[in-house]
Amino acid sequence: MTINQISVFIENKPDTLAHLTDIMAKNSINMRAMMLADTSDFGVARFIVDDSAKAEEIIKNADYIVKTTGVIAIQIPDEPGSLNRILKLLADNGRNIEYMYGFTGKKTNSACMIIRTTDIPKTVEVLQKAGISLISQDKLKDI
Repeated sequence: MTINQISVFIENKPDTLAHLTDIMAKNSINMRAMMLADTSDFGVARFIVDDSAKAEEIIKNADYIVKTTGVIAIQIPDEPGSLNRILKLLADNGRNIEYMYGFTGKKTNSACMIIRTTDIPKTVEVLQKAGISLISQDKLKDI
């Protein structure tokens, strides 16, 4: 089970990110989480949104380079040690995390972590076997 992450290639300039988020705001795209990775000239903005298909179309139409990637979204208690338990579980099962970022659920009072691994199906299997709550694309609006 994965959700769609929108990745957008952007220039590293003062107005670029604001322009991109302005496009999404004007088109009623609700951002749930965002991560920005950059170099001196360019960067990649990664977004979790409620409607990834609409966001991808709108951003492409604005002449950005866009890629949709499957990532794992998990829901964990918003308390000390929750993330550590999951990281230990993944490490003990040989799962390598390429990157991750999080957000808190406004309706569920829980933490949500976005995880990208080298072998998503195997990672999903490990998490499900351990009873970790995975979030589906259609459940993003409920968090």
